[in-house]
Amino acid sequence: MEQEEYLESQTNRIRPVADEIKQEKTADDRMVALLDVLTETVPAPETGRFYTFVYLAKTPRIRYDQNPLIACTEVLPWGFRGINFHWNSYRNYTWEEVVGDLHLVYPNEMVDAKSIPFQYFRINN
Repeated sequence: MEQEEYLESQTNRIRPVADEIKQEKTADDRMVALLDVLTETVPAPETGRFYTFVYLAKTPRIRYDQNPLIACTEVLPWGFRGINFHWNSYRNYTWEEVVGDLHLVYPNEMVDAKSIPFQYFRINN
């Protein structure tokens, strides 16, 4: 087992602070608190890995999740596709609308990440 895989299998950065994060008043506050814990970032996703990030959709009048939690299923020239656990469906994400880097979520952290209500459904005007 490689060092990175070993650390991911042993470390859960979310569990020790999950209850504190859930106490934050707004979805944005919960997202900021979560991102403070998920310090490992990447500029682009890899298929089969889990991520959260800030997303600002460009399509007018579309309902979207500003704070998605995804499993990346495909990386494409225009962006990437993944299962959004807040929608329980596939969604497309274009590079230009991702704000900053993607925050890596380890597989053993997903139960805790899904337990925090940090989704922020918005309608793009």
